[in-house]
Amino acid sequence: MARASDSVETVLGKKDANQLGRTLTHEHLSLNFATFYVQPPGHLKRFLDGKIELRNFGMLKQYPYSSPYNLIYNDQCTEDAILEDVRLYKEFGGGTIVENSNYGLQRNIPFMRKVSQVTGINVIAGTGYYVSATQTKEDLLKEDMYDVMLKEMTIGCEEYPDVKTGFIGEVGSTWPITPFEKRAIQATGEVQQQLKCPVSFHPGRDAAAPLEIMRIYQEAGGDAKKAILSHLDRTIPSPEDLLQFADDAKCYCQFDLFGSECSFYQLNPSVDMISDAQRIDRVKYFRNDQKLDRVLLSHDIHTKHRLMEFGGHGFSHILNNVVPKMTLKGFTSEEIDTLTIHNPRTWLTS
Repeated sequence: MARASDSVETVLGKKDANQLGRTLTHEHLSLNFATFYVQPPGHLKRFLDGKIELRNFGMLKQYPYSSPYNLIYNDQCTEDAILEDVRLYKEFGGGTIVENSNYGLQRNIPFMRKVSQVTGINVIAGTGYYVSATQTKEDLLKEDMYDVMLKEMTIGCEEYPDVKTGFIGEVGSTWPITPFEKRAIQATGEVQQQLKCPVSFHPGRDAAAPLEIMRIYQEAGGDAKKAILSHLDRTIPSPEDLLQFADDAKCYCQFDLFGSECSFYQLNPSVDMISDAQRIDRVKYFRNDQKLDRVLLSHDIHTKHRLMEFGGHGFSHILNNVVPKMTLKGFTSEEIDTLTIHNPRTWLTS
């Protein structure tokens, strides 16, 4: 349990950690993902070039990264949809969203504040650096990254000095890890050692990537117990390998693609994307191995088509659809509280 004195930094100021409620630890409220556009099969392109409609939604679920419109997640219609989606998340029992956009993903702190003010949901902003391909200054020194992250965690954000960030993340890397990305991981470890703050990593799409990230981070001084490895549902497919990674790395293991039910994964077609039912089964492996306190759940919504306004599942999907399925699969209410309330709170507080 969090101590009464524990607090977290939200975009509206400090918040008592005991008041965070059910928390999504990996989401996005605003970004532009156009860098990751993927050419679709030629004969399907005409279905993906326009707006999202009933006639092309099925195609879009199969090829979400082949729709330029879908990848623009920071225009007015997306912001309107986000506000309604987060309002419903609050109505259905949500309390907090950890917003993982940072340098490279066009973080929008004023909009985070607006969402929090309008909906009553706590929003926690992140600092740090996403993958090299999204950066404008790939020659940035580790010391410069350190200075920016430290400032944003303790004084205020570069572009919005009245707001401090509440964690470092998502710190992104590809595979193999680039020199820029390695420096970002090292700087993250150094800041974490100084501040004892929570951090979150985005691994490259290779089963070896998560452990290599943790090695670099820990060698720089970072505490494994305050780190999240995101996207493990698309990165380490074997349940046995997942448990071995958990034993080796000692970090939080995050299943944050709930709602992605298309087995074809465009960003790595060699991987069979697992279903929500399989994600729940992965969490059961952790529970059966007495590691449920190391698991976090989220959706990683970052494209229009996953918002309710555009036909998607929205930020309430885990609460409305996944939790009932978990109950059917034998999870107790206490275990669900561990995953959705206690684990996020423990990660966020020092």
